[in-house]
Amino acid sequence: MDKLKTGIIAPPGLPAMPARWFDRKGLVQIGLLALLLLAPLAAYLLGHIYYINLASRITVIAMAAVGLNLAIGYGGMVSFGHAAYFGLGGYVAGISAYHAFDFTPFMSWPVAIPGSDSMLVIWLAAILLCGLLALAIGAISLRTTGVYFIMITLAFAQMMYYFANSWPSYGGEDGLPIYLRNTLPLVDTNQPLVFFLICFAGLLLSMAITSRLMKSRFGAALTMARLNDTRLATAGISPYPIRLMAFVISAMITGLAGALYADLNGFISPTMLSWHFSGELMVIVILGGVGRLYGPLAGAILFVMMETLLGGLTEYWKLFLGLMLLCVVLFAKHGVMGWLAGRERNE
Repeated sequence: MDKLKTGIIAPPGLPAMPARWFDRKGLVQIGLLALLLLAPLAAYLLGHIYYINLASRITVIAMAAVGLNLAIGYGGMVSFGHAAYFGLGGYVAGISAYHAFDFTPFMSWPVAIPGSDSMLVIWLAAILLCGLLALAIGAISLRTTGVYFIMITLAFAQMMYYFANSWPSYGGEDGLPIYLRNTLPLVDTNQPLVFFLICFAGLLLSMAITSRLMKSRFGAALTMARLNDTRLATAGISPYPIRLMAFVISAMITGLAGALYADLNGFISPTMLSWHFSGELMVIVILGGVGRLYGPLAGAILFVMMETLLGGLTEYWKLFLGLMLLCVVLFAKHGVMGWLAGRERNE
């Protein structure tokens, strides 16, 4: 009887499957991952490259939303400037590829920094730079709360947006093309299905990191900082460094997604840094379910499919998106995941 409560009995030599994977929530989660994985595989077999790239776009945007969800859903930090980290990751990929293509160094003094077309180098640089930027922005903005926090994060993102617009060396407002997709050892990244699988692995990794964090003592402290920071402080734990660390990790995930997005499109521009994209990420998190691990994935699928299908019919497709968002806020406060999988036990 105890075995039935803790998991599904497996044949000898095989590990037992956790029972939670066979409840309503687990089946919905498996279904979302299967849909995202099997759709591009079917498109590959049918020769429809466009749909593979569409699945890659959904995956990358979902990954960026996973980062934002860590700040908003789990940490209660309503950031309206996460496009800054998404755009920075994209510019790291684009600028590095630009100098690698021209065989010119990014910097020659005081130390020589060459360009690189290696994804591993670009990802590491994007993660570190986004982490440093978030550390600086978070150190300032997290000393405020509410609308002041929102406006400070927005202000920093807008400063980066206007800086990119006025940076003629890398295209300014016209953007910068990436002529050749960056490389990864042992695989051909120019193959659409291969690149999708890279993005899919990145999404799974970001979700695994988020899940691991929230199940740790750090996650418990972050949850308490969101619910009652005074009680957390009385327990001897300062809420400020907990929030700051979560904010930095959130930015790193979003920045990595930005680097993948630049390679997917073969182009970077200041629009990746605009407040419009920050708003889209926030809409995706709300649609999918704030504070739900699979919420960003569900929201990204819904958002991109509405943009693709309704956008092909009318340029006013965002009207229908607004109506859907209104319905979610009024009637499904836990988002699409709450509607499909039910409420979390701790909600």
